[in-house]
Amino acid sequence: MGVAPIEGLGGLGRFLPRASVNSRTKDLRGTLVTVIETLKLALDALRAHKLRSFLTLLGVILAVTTLIAVMSVVAGMNFYVADKVANLGANVYVVDRFGIITSDDEWVKAQKRPLITNEEFQELKTEMRTATQLAALLDSNSDVRYGNDLLENVTITGITPNYTEIRSLNAALGRNLTEADETHHSPVAVIGTDLVKKFFSNVDPIGKTIRAGTHSYQVVGVTETIGSAFGQSRDNFIFIPLGTYMKEWGTQRDSLLIFVQAGAAEMIPASEDEARMLLRARRHVPFSAKDNFGILGSDSIMALWNSITGSLANVAVGLTAVFLVVGGIVIMNIMLASVTERTREIGIRRALGARKKHIILQFMTESALLAAVGGVLGITLAYSIVALGRALTSIPMRTPISAVIISLAVSTGVGFFFGIYPATRAAKLDPIEALRADG
Repeated sequence: MGVAPIEGLGGLGRFLPRASVNSRTKDLRGTLVTVIETLKLALDALRAHKLRSFLTLLGVILAVTTLIAVMSVVAGMNFYVADKVANLGANVYVVDRFGIITSDDEWVKAQKRPLITNEEFQELKTEMRTATQLAALLDSNSDVRYGNDLLENVTITGITPNYTEIRSLNAALGRNLTEADETHHSPVAVIGTDLVKKFFSNVDPIGKTIRAGTHSYQVVGVTETIGSAFGQSRDNFIFIPLGTYMKEWGTQRDSLLIFVQAGAAEMIPASEDEARMLLRARRHVPFSAKDNFGILGSDSIMALWNSITGSLANVAVGLTAVFLVVGGIVIMNIMLASVTERTREIGIRRALGARKKHIILQFMTESALLAAVGGVLGITLAYSIVALGRALTSIPMRTPISAVIISLAVSTGVGFFFGIYPATRAAKLDPIEALRADG
């Protein structure tokens, strides 16, 4: 008996019988033909009953549309919050009086915490070894005037000169605040673009004097546009030296917000621990007591946000599960009706040599394909809704490819699962009795 070498098996291939190779080739070819024919039969069945197929798929379409639309909103909001809210700067975290408060009880307890003082800021600035630089700020709101024009509710922010560097706020015109401004408590200001649009639309703002409350400041710079967050402009501000702010706006209830920049991202946990240790030591906090201050970074802000959006995702999963179960049951019932309608066809196939596994494969493929078509229609509808939402609203949306893959896989899996019983029932039909059925 001749032998045929098999590529990829080295010298062992020459010892395999040629008949064995031919047999495997035939089996592979036969399986491929069976699958192709099964898909053709399934597509023919769907095309023969277009309206019934569409109505059958409503549950799956709604499930996939809901899942993708909600995941698009959540993904878009997560990116938006990470970029607009949680972006404190490169390797930056914040030390403040409160930290993240999630309940009324925590808020009441936090009111009893001591203020973050300038002395504590100076000690951290001097003692910390894991931080490259520290900045501090205080703020309040006031109306601002230039000539006869008025802009209400402007944020007056006293900052250390390096705050703009830590937050990567560059000057579009003029300059940022300097150490000399801080040392001399100079009455100078860097303003946001909202004030430029209101007061200096056709005039160079550098050198002009604006009035905030009862105090006047000379404009020495304009920051680049920051943008808005949740519909609120972040360019409606005046930066003045922190020393100037304490002298002219300071109160006994002021608590500093301290921005700490670590040397690298991997150093942030160690830097937070160092800041915590120094503050606890200065305040003589007992070992077993909780911190009487807050430390928060981008990770903690995103963790809070994810816990909020997690409930929305859970609702979406619940709705999706209900729609999929309803859609799966409808598919199963339609497939059972299809088995009854095609009893004679099944009998003919069995008489021509089709085995039970071929019948099962045919009906399960048909059911899975039906659900997959529903998944594709749902994905298309979801993309349309997301595009419409982007065009008509300010809600940030971005569709993750993982949502599309998961939706298509789940919808196909549902069709496959709910097609098992109708396929098994079709395979169990007696060929003789099936041939006797009315065509």
